[in-house]
Amino acid sequence: MTKKRTIFLTTCLGLHFWTANLIAQNTSPAIPPALGVPKPGPTNDAPYAPQPILQGGVVVPLYPPGSPFLKMERVREAEQYNMNKAVPGRISSIVNIHNPSIEVHTVDGSLNTGAAIILAAGGGHNTLNVGTEGADFVPYFFNYGVNTIILRNRLRRDGYDAKVDAVNDALQSIRLVRAHAKEWGIDPNRIGIMGFSAGAELAAPAALFFEEFDKKNHSPGDPLAGVSSRPDFVGIVYPGPTPFARGGTPAIPRNTPPAFIICAGAGDRVHAVWANEYFTAMLNASIPNVEMHIYGNGRHPGDPLSDGSRMTGGLTYRNGIPFGTWQDRYIEWFRDLGFMQKPGVETKAAKDIATFVSQPQRGNGRRNEASGEQKGATNNTNASAAAK
Repeated sequence: MTKKRTIFLTTCLGLHFWTANLIAQNTSPAIPPALGVPKPGPTNDAPYAPQPILQGGVVVPLYPPGSPFLKMERVREAEQYNMNKAVPGRISSIVNIHNPSIEVHTVDGSLNTGAAIILAAGGGHNTLNVGTEGADFVPYFFNYGVNTIILRNRLRRDGYDAKVDAVNDALQSIRLVRAHAKEWGIDPNRIGIMGFSAGAELAAPAALFFEEFDKKNHSPGDPLAGVSSRPDFVGIVYPGPTPFARGGTPAIPRNTPPAFIICAGAGDRVHAVWANEYFTAMLNASIPNVEMHIYGNGRHPGDPLSDGSRMTGGLTYRNGIPFGTWQDRYIEWFRDLGFMQKPGVETKAAKDIATFVSQPQRGNGRRNEASGEQKGATNNTNASAAAK
């Protein structure tokens, strides 16, 4: 018998006895720990430095050190990552955010459309679900040539006002991305925000209150003074209450950006009502290119299921129901509006807004008390709702 054959047989016998021993003990071999798991950065006397949760992410704080937007007594605290219990190394959510930031993931030059989507995750203002409503979208949008930015905004659970602090974080993130657009290969006219559930409570106000934010933050000491916080588009995904909820009547700027709105219907009734309120307000104001999909079958992420698990959100296909393909409808809408053309080319969305703004207000004679806009459809309206 050759030496090599002897080694081979010895190895096989060793594996056999090892396997037999595991079976006898009714155990399994230990799984090695996940590699490259992101960890919070160190804490010291400087403001906390947020760390990327995905490889290759460029993390930039929203505000400079000493900014009046920040709580100086807490800005040095480290973020806390909540890991997925079933998937080693996967970050499900983040809490204790006191130095809000963006995590930028850019696209290869040959594929890059120049479009950038800021992702505002949900979590009921109690956590920030950066897994399903953030990190998962990076490879999805990459394949379409769309850059992604994961927003880490401050939370109500950590002592912040969601309607003020978190909305400011969203508007500031748009300004920050636009300010760095050239170096990141982003078209400054193709920057928008997509909010999920509680994150939609940031995206919807960003579409309405950008002018007010820019006026308040135009001092010479502001490094982003003069950079617009207006999103070029918004995604409103199974939203929490928008500014139109509970009888709200905010002003609707003539240049309000186009919106894509989706939600389950009766299975997620409250959020569907909030989605419909936003759509109806945009339709009454004749804002161009607003599209809504309300699905007949579906539930809100986090809802309990019959097997004891909970409904997941984001990109999940939801057992093959139509609601699980909403992201494909979004890409269709996004492409239709010209956001997936070569960078630098004026989009259909921009042209339609410019045309709409240039024309006199008109309608059926009934005025919108909130904005002074004329209610009723005009020839400029390109808003549609698809019921599924």
